[in-house]
Amino acid sequence: MAIIVDIDVVLAKRKMPVGVLAERIGITPANLAVLKNGRAKAVRFTTLEALCEVLECQPGELLRWEPDGTGAGG
Repeated sequence: MAIIVDIDVVLAKRKMPVGVLAERIGITPANLAVLKNGRAKAVRFTTLEALCEVLECQPGELLRWEPDGTGAGG
């Protein structure tokens, strides 16, 4: 996958547990795990907006593009 999800990096910087983030953005911990592990096929803009609001970050801090074969999950 060419899109790399860096939610774990931002969570670590904020010292926020995954369960707290899931609760604050209104999704299940299981669905958040799918997203943060790069297994999601899509993300709703409302979810991305909620992530950015709770984590006080920009979308580019959560998602980045790398050519195929160079990133995790690829």
